[in-house]
Amino acid sequence: MRQRLMPAALLLPFTLLLTACGGNSSASTGGDLDGKGSVTLNVGDQKGGSEAILRAAGELKKLDYKIKWSTFSSGPPLLEAVNAGAVDIGGVGNTPPVFAAGAGSKISVVAAWHGTSRGDTILVPGNSELTRPDQLKGRSVAVAQGSSAHYQLVASLKAAGLSLADVHVKYLQPADALAAFTSGKVDAWAVWDPYTSQILQARQGRVLTTGAGITNGLSFQVAAPAALKDPEKARAVKDYLARLRRATAWVHNHQQEWAKVWAKDTGLPYDVALASVKRTNSTRVAVAVDKPLVASEQQIADTFAELKLIPKKVDFGDFVDSRFNDDLPPSTTPAKG
Repeated sequence: MRQRLMPAALLLPFTLLLTACGGNSSASTGGDLDGKGSVTLNVGDQKGGSEAILRAAGELKKLDYKIKWSTFSSGPPLLEAVNAGAVDIGGVGNTPPVFAAGAGSKISVVAAWHGTSRGDTILVPGNSELTRPDQLKGRSVAVAQGSSAHYQLVASLKAAGLSLADVHVKYLQPADALAAFTSGKVDAWAVWDPYTSQILQARQGRVLTTGAGITNGLSFQVAAPAALKDPEKARAVKDYLARLRRATAWVHNHQQEWAKVWAKDTGLPYDVALASVKRTNSTRVAVAVDKPLVASEQQIADTFAELKLIPKKVDFGDFVDSRFNDDLPPSTTPAKG
């Protein structure tokens, strides 16, 4: 077991794999191609994301259309590319679509997965005197602005009878937050996996509270409406989503195998990758894009609108397309144990 955390500089590659991340993360595009045929599906991805899962599960074989992969550092720039028509579809967490909707972007949520929120945590140092969320009053908390952790912090404080105004919020991206947390410059850190797993595996902190019962645990595939209007691309999207659902299900029964692939693809230490897979990644189940999902995301959108972190109130239902639900279970289906 490692007893010390890696330097913050070595943590930076982890931001490439995070669907939950917000902020000013940049994008980079590649030109990797899979499959063959006259139709090309431009897929936005993040390091260690959809492509890695599909490849590990053997789901990129016998494609009768091409997939051109573009890698992005996080959800917000990926959705900017979807809005611009540079990407047909891509995977993000539960918060970037809210901000994209608030900006009036041309996006459609077409698929969803429900996982546990145990990896979404508020962490405190191991020697902290804090034992309950309500004790955060007057304390400093690091969080990435506009991220899923930001919403979790707001919701966790509300559940404890507090608000953002009751704490000293330090808006820091994960690498800077890690440095602040481990040096004692903040009292707590609201963050997500694999950062949660890294802190716990290194025994540099403990969990004050998790997102269980607080955040919705949803992640999405988001498509460009223009691509969905193209019958051939819509057919490719349908097939792509079916493969991704099978691959995500494969992870549950191949946790160690996937952790090795994920660690190699992202630079995560294997023990951190495996802990994150067990806590978060292997729990995801494909669910329908339905009314409860819309209501849950609407709650996030309303929260950020009230905080004036998105420019206007949005109707999240205007940004979903349920045509690819097939016979999937409702979005409230419990995550895998």
